[in-house]
Amino acid sequence: MAAARPTPPLASATNGSPHKPKTGRVATPNFSRTSTDPGEVPRSRAGALWVGICVAALVLVALIVFMLQNTEPVLVSFLGMEGTVPLAIALLIAGVGVGIVALVIGTVRITQLRRRRHHTG
Repeated sequence: MAAARPTPPLASATNGSPHKPKTGRVATPNFSRTSTDPGEVPRSRAGALWVGICVAALVLVALIVFMLQNTEPVLVSFLGMEGTVPLAIALLIAGVGVGIVALVIGTVRITQLRRRRHHTG
């Protein structure tokens, strides 16, 4: 029977271990998106686009169901004008209006940041 080889004691960070980072920072493991598993396919933009299209399709189906269930006419007043429209259409128009306002505000902010970067850098 062979004798078991003794394992060396673990080096502490205070005794000049060669594994201690010289910069004083704690070493962090390098996690990457690629896997060592040969069966795993790496993520791509096309895959992310496909997921986005699937989510958009589900939202569209939910929106269609909402519109079909809310067809009662409601009185809508806007800037002195009045009329009756189905509830779903009124809410859809309001939602699209909010989306347009958000896009305009976001575009103004992005333009502002690009100009600032262009002038300072």
